[in-house]
This record gives sequence, C-alpha cells and structure tokens, in this order.
Amino acid sequence: MADRKPIDSWLTDMDGVLIHEGVPIPGADAFLKKLRDSGRPFLVLTNNSIYTRRDLHARLRRMGLDVPEENIWTSALATAQFLADQRPGGSAYVIGEAGLTTALHDVGYVLTDHDPDFVVLGETRTYSFEALTKAVRLVNAGARFIATNPDNVGPSTEGDLPATGSVAALITAATGRKPYFVGKPNPLMMRAGLNAIGAHSETSAMIGDRMDTDVLAGLEAGMRTFLVLTGVTQPKDIDSFPFRPSQVVDSIADLADLI
Repeated sequence: MADRKPIDSWLTDMDGVLIHEGVPIPGADAFLKKLRDSGRPFLVLTNNSIYTRRDLHARLRRMGLDVPEENIWTSALATAQFLADQRPGGSAYVIGEAGLTTALHDVGYVLTDHDPDFVVLGETRTYSFEALTKAVRLVNAGARFIATNPDNVGPSTEGDLPATGSVAALITAATGRKPYFVGKPNPLMMRAGLNAIGAHSETSAMIGDRMDTDVLAGLEAGMRTFLVLTGVTQPKDIDSFPFRPSQVVDSIADLADLI
C-alpha cells in the first residue's frame, strides 16, 4: 500500500459504522467533525431507501451526529440517477417509501401503474400482497425490473427483518425475471457517489462493516477499503471471502488520525 496516493475523500457506511441500532458508535461524532473541519469531500452511504436525505440528516442529528444533507447518499438517490441516465423522463411503478419516490420525482419521473417503463422495488415496512401482485403482472407485461439494493435482511431492535433482496426474490420466482440491483455491492453506487462530490477513486476510501457489500463495492470501484468490526462482519468471517480489505480496524475511532 506504500505506493497509494493520500486519501483525499471518504465514503462511509452508516449502520454498523456510525450507528448501531439507533445509538452512535463511540468515536463517530469525532470522526465526522474532523471530516467537516478538514473540508475534504465525504459521503455517508446507506443501502436503505426508506428515508430522504432530509429525514436522515434529522435522524442522525437527534443521535448527536451532524451530517449535512448534501453529504448523504442513498441507494434511492443512486437508483433515481441510474434511471434518469437510462431513460430520461421515464415512468415507474414503485414499491417503497418517501426516500425512493421523492428521488424519482426529483429526476422527473412519473409514478404510475399504467404501462410503466420500470418496476422499481425499494425498502418499506409495509409490503402489501396487492402491490407485489401488481408488480409481478407489470414485469410479466414487459416492465423492466429494478431494485434499490440486494440486502436480504435489515436490522431492527427486535431482530432481522426481510428486506429488498428477499422481496425481489419473490417477484423473480413469480416472473422468472431477475432485477438489476443498483445499491451496494454494485460499484455503480460508489462511482455515482464519487462523481457527486467530485472525487476520484484513486484518492478515496470506503469504510464499512460488511465484507459482502461495503468492502466488495469499494474494492470494485477502485478505492482503498477499511473494515470496521462494529457491525456485521467479525474477524472469524474475513478469511471466508476470496478478497480482503486494505485494512481491518476495531472501529471508526481508529481512523480519525488518517484525516
């Protein structure tokens, strides 16, 4: 790693890195403050498509973490940008919450269940049989199938919840059509985020708590990767993957000196 350029820009996952079950991880506030004070470009990323940037800014603020709206990047935003690039001014049937519908409206998309260009599946806590049935029929009728992220489960204080990837598998089983997943580990989400802050992969780093999403996406986007042990992946799990992060640290507190 001695020949790598200095890190000028930072991307960091949210759950498992900055917060855990709604509680800030020790050192996260100091890390974010140092980033803001340094003036270096940075983004806080999440595969969760439920919330808008404004929602997440407010939620993090209540936890004592100050992240400006423009420094938040979600799979919903990445999905909306992808669709706007693929088919400007298109239409979509959406299963999801305000984070996804707002992002699609902002890029000029029409949300409809009448002959849409795309069926877009995102995160929600209220998946309905009626909505899923409609999605299946629209995909069978020719709508292209897009999903915000492939996560099969999501965290909650009561335990794991079925997430977008699990519901996408249901639609795939019913239609024979697999979705295109925009969020991590697709490096598209990372590259779009880097472009949004005017950063380059050669001088950027990704911090995450999961080998299969955060580290893999950062690696494939050409960034330096840091795995923290405050979330999903534990030390015993690392050797089961055919790739490794650039560095493993106990928590984000250990990375403040690199800024």
